[in-house]
Amino acid sequence: MTDCTLTSEQLEEAIRTYKESLDLEPYQAELVKLQQHIERYKLKLIILFEGRDAAGKGSVIGSVSRYMNPKHYRIVALGRPTEEELTQWYFQRHIKHFPHGSEVVLFDRSWYNRAMVEPIFDFCTPAEYELFMKHVVPFEESLVEHGTVLVKLYFSVKKEKQALRFEQRRLDPLRQWKLSEIDLQAQSMWEQFTQAKYRMLKQTSHEKAQWNVVRSSDKHKARLETMKLILNQIDYEGRSGTLNFQADPKIVFSAEDELALMDNHRRERGKNE
Repeated sequence: MTDCTLTSEQLEEAIRTYKESLDLEPYQAELVKLQQHIERYKLKLIILFEGRDAAGKGSVIGSVSRYMNPKHYRIVALGRPTEEELTQWYFQRHIKHFPHGSEVVLFDRSWYNRAMVEPIFDFCTPAEYELFMKHVVPFEESLVEHGTVLVKLYFSVKKEKQALRFEQRRLDPLRQWKLSEIDLQAQSMWEQFTQAKYRMLKQTSHEKAQWNVVRSSDKHKARLETMKLILNQIDYEGRSGTLNFQADPKIVFSAEDELALMDNHRRERGKNE
């Protein structure tokens, strides 16, 4: 017979996971209410999940969508563009996945690949990158003005935590598929990603679609705060009067606050070099 006795560490982990699920469930119930409101009033919601590899985007998306009606939401995670798509307007391959009335679409990475991954790994030319940076804000402004609610989330993970998660992927046969060649280079190219993140936040956070930066080294807190952020985007019917929807200032940052922190970090690093 198989020994099913749990070690003390396994028991502690199981208890922690159970408690965390209890923390999330009231907000997941609110997300169901939000989805029903979107369905009833034929609203359109797009949520972008961006960030470095192993920043926890996938697990947050799973928690956000867990109890949603699958008939009215979609998760979009695009692979490499086809030869045909390479000849099209850059935004075209994303537009065909946009929501119709009554639908929520969650992009696990989005058109912002061109602001982060593509220029760093030479998947686009410098001219293509600059053209994207010039046109993305007007593109999003038009999208919002035509009735789509656009929520942009950037998940910020510490370098040490990213390295730990990569190692966990490498050792876990159930998660090895997540470890790509790009992942293996992410740590050595940390500074390039930081510079790309800085410019992206500075140039593409705008009044109609601001960036929300979520600290995601603690996955549970990232899940909880992401749900609050989404729930605060639309004044939906049946909203709980007892839940706390206030963002945790240690986890959630505006683009402006994140840029200020990055500037301070650069100055401090410069003093010590």
